[in-house]
Amino acid sequence: MGLSENQSLVRLRRGEDLTVGELCRMILALSIPAIVAQISTIIMQYIDAAMVGRLGAGGSAAIGLVSSTTWLFGGIAMAAGMGFTVQCAQRIGAGDEADARNLMKQGMLLTLAVSLIIGTAGILGSGYLPVWLGGDRSICADASRYFLIFAIFFPIERAGFTAGNFLQSTGNMIVPGMIHVGMCMLDVVFNLFLIFPESRLMGITLPGAGLGVAGAALGTGLARACSLAAMLFFLLVKSPALHLRAGEHVRFRKDQIREGFRIALPVALENLIMNSAQITSTRIVAPLGTISVAANSLSVTAESLCYMPGFGIASAATAVIGQSIGAGRSAPDTVTEHRKTTRKIGWIITAFGMAVMTLSGIMLYLAAPFMIGFFSPVREVVDLGTKVLRIEAFAEPLFAASIVGAGVMRGGGDTCVPAMICLATMWMIRIPTAMFLAPRIGLAGVWIAMCVELCCRGILFLARQAQGKYAKG
Repeated sequence: MGLSENQSLVRLRRGEDLTVGELCRMILALSIPAIVAQISTIIMQYIDAAMVGRLGAGGSAAIGLVSSTTWLFGGIAMAAGMGFTVQCAQRIGAGDEADARNLMKQGMLLTLAVSLIIGTAGILGSGYLPVWLGGDRSICADASRYFLIFAIFFPIERAGFTAGNFLQSTGNMIVPGMIHVGMCMLDVVFNLFLIFPESRLMGITLPGAGLGVAGAALGTGLARACSLAAMLFFLLVKSPALHLRAGEHVRFRKDQIREGFRIALPVALENLIMNSAQITSTRIVAPLGTISVAANSLSVTAESLCYMPGFGIASAATAVIGQSIGAGRSAPDTVTEHRKTTRKIGWIITAFGMAVMTLSGIMLYLAAPFMIGFFSPVREVVDLGTKVLRIEAFAEPLFAASIVGAGVMRGGGDTCVPAMICLATMWMIRIPTAMFLAPRIGLAGVWIAMCVELCCRGILFLARQAQGKYAKG
């Protein structure tokens, strides 16, 4: 079965009963590598932010101005593959690996097609985006160059993440986590030579390209290209369930594509809602000045270290829930028991995520000045960033409920209602509150609005999960 196969997950697929303790250990074993993968991605953003921060507040503000748009692009493309990774996990749970491989091929090709279209749009619009977002003229050129390079590498980035998601759908969380860590290390090396005209390492002066903000984008793109090569090798060559077989050609099946779109479209809508709201928030923050834009950007990056463990746990949740539902479908006589087990797993994972992010919220509150100080030497940026991070720390437990709850429900294909919850809370709570408070109390008002909205969203996600509809698959 190999190093990556979790024995409790194998037993779950066989329909064996697992104790609460065994379920907890399985979830922990699957979540930790996924958490490491997510944290390594954020560390890569930390590295970019810290290195660019040494160029001054303008460099940080340039990246911060377009960051919400990069998230929007990534979220839409991620959804393209999500509908197939969920089905893949369910097929593996049911023991139908041949169909799982066909779903993998369809998902990878669709993700590539969508990301090529989005990347092309990004290339064409890169010169206009910073101006449209209301950025100061002093940072628009750097922001435009950063976004152009991001758009060029966008199909590579998305293909790598989708390949990793398919590996995770098999229950293999370790390999994607290791590859993400390697990507982070490569990013350090590439940035060292691309951002600055020269740098010192162990007392030795090394020449560099001196590309500034553009160098950060290029270094990240090259690191992700290396990550893609590794992900494809382990997915298409080494994966026991999904590696390519001679004579198996991709078959585009209407029923699977239809089901993929049924799952993916609400996820795409959710990401569109979330990230368009982030873009709107950026436009609300932009008139507050370069210091506020830089503090907002760096605070978002700093906070992400706290919530990315939630996304790692959510990735494990989608795989486990999907395989549990698939196992239930393969054994109709015990489907009721499987649904009970699936719901139990869902609550254990959600509780685990909330516990982890409660702890990270406490750490965020205490370490806020050090985290922002790591990114920027500008005292005004550090003081303002510390203030808003400490506001956000109070939202982390309920933020976890929405992040992990979404992963649980996606495993069962329940994606429509979560998207509607995000639509309601983002546009009826966060944006109006931020628009009201920002002119009165500045950046703190935007983050108070965010904190209130995340708490409301988490409560609604817990209510939806309690209904248990996702467990029916």
